[in-house]
Amino acid sequence: MLLLKNVDVFAPAPAGRADMLIAGGRIVRIEQDIRIAAGYCDTVDASALMAMPGLVDGHVHMTGGGGEGGYATRTPELVLSGAILGGVTTVVGCLGTDGVTRSLENLLAKARGLDEEGISTFIYTGYYGVPTATLTGSIERDLLLIDKVIGVGEVALSDHRSTQPTFDEIARLAAESRRGGILSGKAGVVNIHMGDGRRGLSMLRRILDETEIPPTQFLPTHINRNADLFAEGIAHAKAGGLVDFTTSSVPAFAEDGEVKCSRSLRLMLEAGVNVSQITFTSDGQGSLPLFDGEGRFERLGVGRVTSLFAAVREAVMDEGVPLETALQVVTSNPARILKLGGKGRLAAGADADVTLVDPATLEIRGVIARGRWMMRDGQLVVKGTFE
Repeated sequence: MLLLKNVDVFAPAPAGRADMLIAGGRIVRIEQDIRIAAGYCDTVDASALMAMPGLVDGHVHMTGGGGEGGYATRTPELVLSGAILGGVTTVVGCLGTDGVTRSLENLLAKARGLDEEGISTFIYTGYYGVPTATLTGSIERDLLLIDKVIGVGEVALSDHRSTQPTFDEIARLAAESRRGGILSGKAGVVNIHMGDGRRGLSMLRRILDETEIPPTQFLPTHINRNADLFAEGIAHAKAGGLVDFTTSSVPAFAEDGEVKCSRSLRLMLEAGVNVSQITFTSDGQGSLPLFDGEGRFERLGVGRVTSLFAAVREAVMDEGVPLETALQVVTSNPARILKLGGKGRLAAGADADVTLVDPATLEIRGVIARGRWMMRDGQLVVKGTFE
């Protein structure tokens, strides 16, 4: 058992100072002055720390991504410390542009490996292309038969790297994912990679106008890619849709009009969008390619899971967003939208995923995943198998 004494609890809503008792991988109690007999518990004075839920990163290329510049530009896999250093205890893996040399079988195995190393993982079936790759022959079967699969994606729209899917193809894909989600009790969401093409969100608008599929079936990401897409994202959210901002970036993206993630959150809130409709994801280990005006590859960066909490910190410290509001987009919101029970909150009965930070600097000082110390006093205490 582990007892955190007198910690400042953000659950993610502020709950004041309390003791937190952890046992069997779950939070057992959050109360004042919990007393456990000596020798039965690891008791830690946490009065100098703030406790928040372990972060949920809903879009990570666990097995690497990229390849837009040829084989040598395939990005590396996620290692355990890459998540822990960013306070992330739950990761949702996906494929991207490459659905051939990056396989779903490999993605599933990688997810199970990270589970064994100590964090919680889930995956999307599919990749950029439509019709999309699956493990069992269909999206619906993947959702029903494979525990780790919670939806489909990332499917590319408005991007020169997409397979240029038709309206009927996207509508059918979303319907199959919805049906599989309903039958399996999972989210069944469609994670949409939004490119910077001129069509923007028009495909999603048409599906919502012409079918019975609800707007919450889609989770379009990279909405902060440029000002035009961001403005469409505000309208989409006000119509009941969800929006996701990407925290990983490179300087060239800002030069091309990217709206900084922390600023995106402030602007969306000022525009009247409910924070419950917004999430941040890192695009960790994904390639961040730069193409010229004719679509020719120039260079790329690599996404980092550590950018997720960095963007939250910037939203609070630079943009004036309240901490409890900023935390929702990386904890309770993705956990609710993706139906990840036990995640994204600090409460009795929830999974013991806790990120501990210095309240003055919002620097991460400790990480507990499923009740186990992964980082303590600012130092990693658990690393991946080959780190």
